[in-house]
Amino acid sequence: MKRIISIFLVLVLTLTLFAGCGSKANENEIRIGINYELSGDVASYGQASVEGIELAIEEVNKAGGINGKLIKPIKYDNKSDHSTATTLATKLMTQDKVVAVLGPATSGAFKATIPEAIKNKVPVASGSATDDSVTVDENGVKEYAFRICFTDSFQGTAMANYALKNMSATKAAVLMDSSSDYGKGLAKNFTDTFEAGGGKVVASEAFVAGDTDFNAILTKIKGNDFDVIFISGYYNEAGLIIKQARAQGINTPILGPDGFGAPELVELAGADALNDVYFSSHFSVLDKDPSVSGFIESFKAKYGKEPDQFAALGYDLAMFVIDGIKRAGSTDPVAIKDALAATKDFVGVTGSFSMDENHNPVKAVVVVGIENGVHATSERVEQ
Repeated sequence: MKRIISIFLVLVLTLTLFAGCGSKANENEIRIGINYELSGDVASYGQASVEGIELAIEEVNKAGGINGKLIKPIKYDNKSDHSTATTLATKLMTQDKVVAVLGPATSGAFKATIPEAIKNKVPVASGSATDDSVTVDENGVKEYAFRICFTDSFQGTAMANYALKNMSATKAAVLMDSSSDYGKGLAKNFTDTFEAGGGKVVASEAFVAGDTDFNAILTKIKGNDFDVIFISGYYNEAGLIIKQARAQGINTPILGPDGFGAPELVELAGADALNDVYFSSHFSVLDKDPSVSGFIESFKAKYGKEPDQFAALGYDLAMFVIDGIKRAGSTDPVAIKDALAATKDFVGVTGSFSMDENHNPVKAVVVVGIENGVHATSERVEQ
């Protein structure tokens, strides 16, 4: 009996020592979760965002980390699925014990994770979730949710004002993705602002994600007199709409949101169709600011290609959260949440910003012009 007890005590002591060693090792790292769309319908956004995030973390770790502690990213693929995103958020917070979660990229998936953030008191932040209700709803501000991108209402408004003031447009046609909050919110804000500014929306048609033949709705709007077309949707459908519109001889300028900002747009539309196309963006490689140029060179050195707006947003998102951890002086998620909410004059490659009372950044939008499939112009429009 004594022998059995002795063996048991030795085993307990050994396990305790191993547990102690593991705990000590964890004290030297700061865990940050990455919950992104790395496969599925919007994988282009997630993959680019994570490339930017990983570059930022690599740079910070090479410089010594945060107060001597290295960042350990814990990355999962939510497969562009809302329920999977929620499950992974729970896992990151309760099992992986991260201090914050980056992502998802899209508004719907990000919103699905916010109840878990509130429940577990762990901040979540997105670089590209633009739906207005992401951080605030009828119940008030969502305390643990943050974003560093402008909202749908702002980019819908910005593109309507761009059409009115920069293009002297007075009549517009609107094609809306009615299957997403993103598409509906953008269409509403564009329409409201355009008409409040003296313009008129002469035609409005809806489509849903996954549609591939848009010739019928293009034929319907073709008979109207309009100066611009606004497409409120993602690149998947927008690329095909632009291709089919140009094939029907509709050569009117086409405007769109940040959902146009993926390389697949060129693949779907074809370079020849992408002329006189403008979209709201968070970033442009045409920006000559030294900090932006440095980021572009570092990104090209790591990945062998130029960054798009989602890569830039991912980079800024990681740096925003890292900055919050540094200012919090703690790895306590509640303290980090408070530091993120108090952010002032953060300088990023997508622009400088401060957090407002609704956890939204006050920043400019960049309008990018495409000619022959290439980003040819960029213009910054302030809020």
